[in-house]
Amino acid sequence: MKIILETDRVRLREFSLKDADFVLQLVNTPSWIQFIGDRNIHTLEAAQEYIEISLQKSYAENGFGLWLMELKESSTSIGMCGLVNRDSLDDVDIGFALLPDYSRKGYTFEAAKATLTHAAKELQIAKVVAITDTNNVASIGLLNKIGLQFEKEMKLSENDTVLLFS
Repeated sequence: MKIILETDRVRLREFSLKDADFVLQLVNTPSWIQFIGDRNIHTLEAAQEYIEISLQKSYAENGFGLWLMELKESSTSIGMCGLVNRDSLDDVDIGFALLPDYSRKGYTFEAAKATLTHAAKELQIAKVVAITDTNNVASIGLLNKIGLQFEKEMKLSENDTVLLFS
């Protein structure tokens, strides 16, 4: 379990196959389904496959990815935050998701702010952008709070229009 960074209250670390239970729970929360989409991860095996094929593959190929967000004092898994290198975007983007019980407590702000600092200082990434669903008010607010500004609306696919922040 490689620890990437720590803030006052949260730790970001790489996902391992032992996190499959948590991934299964997170990707099936109503807000994930609504704003990120149904990834068709409905079994432990599918969650493990997602960890290997998506998350761990990104660590190996890019040196970064989406990391597990856990509370430092209890090591409780509460969400994910990190950097994604998408084919559909020119720049690396920041992403995050949280279990509903832990939202609106500042954890994602802490993790996202630290992730941007890590991207600039440690990974030497010149520009980080973000995309979010046009109706995701909480995400838009957080992106503004960490210093990203709305740039444009863009189509990722025929049925998927997002807002781009940079």
